[in-house]
Amino acid sequence: MKRGYVGWELPRDDRARLLAAIPPAYPRIIAHHVTLAFGVGPDHPLPKEKAGEIVGVADDSLGLQALVVAIGGRTDRPGGGTYHVTWSLGPGRRPVESNDLLRDRGWTVRPPVPVALLPRFFPIR
Repeated sequence: MKRGYVGWELPRDDRARLLAAIPPAYPRIIAHHVTLAFGVGPDHPLPKEKAGEIVGVADDSLGLQALVVAIGGRTDRPGGGTYHVTWSLGPGRRPVESNDLLRDRGWTVRPPVPVALLPRFFPIR
């Protein structure tokens, strides 16, 4: 069974709106999804929520930018971590580093911006 992760994809229209409102700091734009559970199979239950709010931003000034997402009024992901979207990356940086950034350096609160979320399974490539 192919493993992957479940979470939410940003709908194309919301992604474009957010990219205009919150400019990426680095050249590689990710702005794709929010992870709920990693290392699961395609039969893992999908999340029920279909909306959230962008409530914060983190940027290490070294090539990593992430947006913090509140889902169901919470930013804490079950099992640990913070709901987020890796927003942009500089050379040599990887999306998974967003977890460390948020854990180790925190994030800055910003006025909430509503966002639609599409529940889905993402296979690991």
